[in-house]
Amino acid sequence: MTATPYAMVSQVRNQELKTRLALAAFIGATAWVVTPTIWPLVWFAAVLATQALDWLVFRRFRRHPDWRPDRAYLVLSCATTILSVAVYAGITAYLWFKGGEVGRIFAMVQCAGGLLHVSLHMHHARPVLISAVASHATYFLGLPIFGAIATGSWHELLIAIGCLLYMSHLVVAVRQSSMTTTALQSAREKAEIASAAKSDFLAVVSHEIRTPMNAVISAANLLRRTRLDTRQREHVSMLIDAGDVLMGLLNDVLDFSKIEAGKMELESADVIVRERLATLNRLWEPRALASGVRLTLRIAPEVPEAVRTDPLRFQQILFNLLSNAVKFTRDGQIVVAVDWNGGRLSVAVSDTGCGIPADRLAQVFNSFEQADVGTTRRHGGTGLGLSISRKLAEIMGGTLTVASVEGEGSTFTLSLPMEAVERPAARLDRQVEIAGSLQGRSILAADDHEVNRRILTLLLEPHGCRLTLVENGAEALEAALNQPFDAILMDMQMPVMDGLEATRRIRQGAVNGGTPVIALTANALDVHRAAWDAAGVHAFLTKPIDPVMLARTLAEACAAVRRTSPDSAVA
Repeated sequence: MTATPYAMVSQVRNQELKTRLALAAFIGATAWVVTPTIWPLVWFAAVLATQALDWLVFRRFRRHPDWRPDRAYLVLSCATTILSVAVYAGITAYLWFKGGEVGRIFAMVQCAGGLLHVSLHMHHARPVLISAVASHATYFLGLPIFGAIATGSWHELLIAIGCLLYMSHLVVAVRQSSMTTTALQSAREKAEIASAAKSDFLAVVSHEIRTPMNAVISAANLLRRTRLDTRQREHVSMLIDAGDVLMGLLNDVLDFSKIEAGKMELESADVIVRERLATLNRLWEPRALASGVRLTLRIAPEVPEAVRTDPLRFQQILFNLLSNAVKFTRDGQIVVAVDWNGGRLSVAVSDTGCGIPADRLAQVFNSFEQADVGTTRRHGGTGLGLSISRKLAEIMGGTLTVASVEGEGSTFTLSLPMEAVERPAARLDRQVEIAGSLQGRSILAADDHEVNRRILTLLLEPHGCRLTLVENGAEALEAALNQPFDAILMDMQMPVMDGLEATRRIRQGAVNGGTPVIALTANALDVHRAAWDAAGVHAFLTKPIDPVMLARTLAEACAAVRRTSPDSAVA
């Protein structure tokens, strides 16, 4: 919704209302000091009345910013402006005739200020601007001319000439200001269009890459389940690792774009420090050992059991730091040292790798830059990992620094402000076991891509599921209206009816209104997640499909249905 010029003027006048009234009170008090009569008080009362009328007339523009007035309402708005400005500037005539020399000077200064005020605040809507300027200009030019004629002091016409010069300069200044404002608005609109186009482009790229990668990585995971000899297993592992690297690069680009746009949002949750670090250690230790490198985790005793922070972003930063350490260390060791210092958790990742040249140290946190040109060829990557990590650390209120000696190694130190909390109590509900938990469960899966449907069949049938596969949201809705399911897997972009609309309609039905719907889509941006949340999904999973995560999410969804509806039939 784009605001009209009249709405913009109305907003500005409403925001400046208190300032105008305070200034009117000051002007009235000054006029009373110069000429102590009742008329300044009468004038101030008239100002209050006309300003109230002005507020009421222009309120409609504030309530409906896109409304364009008809001729009658435009005439009413202009007449109200003329009246309110004429009354407000009326003190100028009183001071000119009753205030002596001091009053006349003050009157001209006040009128010049009024002209400047209305010119700057009302130039968006020309009819309203002309109405406001006309009243001020009448006093500003008319009083010196009338005084010169009435007294025969023709030299006073020089005052009118000076006023005319002032107004000509004011016109030039306002015109320049208006042109600058218009140019800024145009630039802003172009930037917003470019930003929207960029977001659309990233969404399309993400979707188009994830869709074929879903087939590649899922097929590799399925192949790994079969009987393979050592050489074949190595080939499959290479395929899966390459797929993980490609998805990591895609996620880096999306995160970088999100941070640049200022749309990175943080979450807050309790994190058990030692468990989270031990998980990362278990993940990276085999990779380090494969390169002949020892990975050591050292946690100071004063580090609290649990802290409150953003778990995902905290883990993402440490993941990037460990990834770099393992990547650039060929022998020796990697040490992860964790310390606590007055509300700040410090994690230092030190390695005995190649180190960073002194002249390149300042560039390692720049986007798309690495220590040297050959780094990308030897080790891969986009040069975004450290840039994203530092920006995430800064968004979280912390720092990420580096110290390095070429040929000896590097130390990256992450310092984040965190609140120490009590260790979360153990959950009463034990984690759902995947094995056997999906046996006999009836699952509806909607996906327009034949390969994706085939992959779902191969991934879920070994768990004993009974799958109903459909090609679009309309078919999913029809199936959901006629048969109860334990869980529903829903793609987003499908012909005939998309997944969001199908989910909303299923939610309104009696048969599967409470059935967990799990979004399984290649649309992985935050805007897509928000759309699914609004539709009321149980979980949001992205492609490529993680077989373990898919099975666990389905098992949890089915278990949740069992807990909330113990008497419901199992299809």
